Amino acid sequence: MQPFTSITSVATPFPQVNVDTDIIIAGEFLKTTKRTGLGRHAFHSVRYDVNGHHIADNIFDRTPYCRAEILVAGQNFGCGSSREHAPWAIADMGYRCIVASGFADIFAGNCAKNGIVTVTLPQDQVDVLECEAEACREITVDLVAKSIILAEGMAFPFDYNPVHRHLLLNGLDEIGQTLQNEDVITKYEKERMHVTPWQF
Repeated sequence: MQPFTSITSVATPFPQVNVDTDIIIAGEFLKTTKRTGLGRHAFHSVRYDVNGHHIADNIFDRTPYCRAEILVAGQNFGCGSSREHAPWAIADMGYRCIVASGFADIFAGNCAKNGIVTVTLPQDQVDVLECEAEACREITVDLVAKSIILAEGMAFPFDYNPVHRHLLLNGLDEIGQTLQNEDVITKYEKERMHVTPWQF
């Protein structure tokens, strides 16, 4: 997983509240277990009309937002089912950070496991970031300093789960975290080979 220290990018303004995982990635696109390729189906109801035709001026595909790495979202983002395809789809679109005044807990946890930082801020600060996004001004998200910095220098500090922060700063998913103890695991396996050889 790619480490996350800080990023600077324009942000996509998407202030709708209660955006659930079905809006992020509809059930009809959950037939894959691969983490790649889902970005083209993300936010399908926003990006395509009822006949499946692409809506040319939708917020996600409009310049410069089509290159954004930050999403400024509405309250209770990621509610609904716990499908991990939702952060897979968001990551495949190129987003590395989502800022909102509140997230569904399971969704936020799934994001951290997939390299996406979810920053929770008071709504008035989210509103400021939405204005910055609409003006196409760049925003910096610094996970080392736990701060969001606006183009003119204003900063919004944020709290973040220390375990998730450690994993993201070091580019570790849960498997990578486990493999940090590979020598201990190998030693245990060798010992078990002598004690219970029939298991091997």
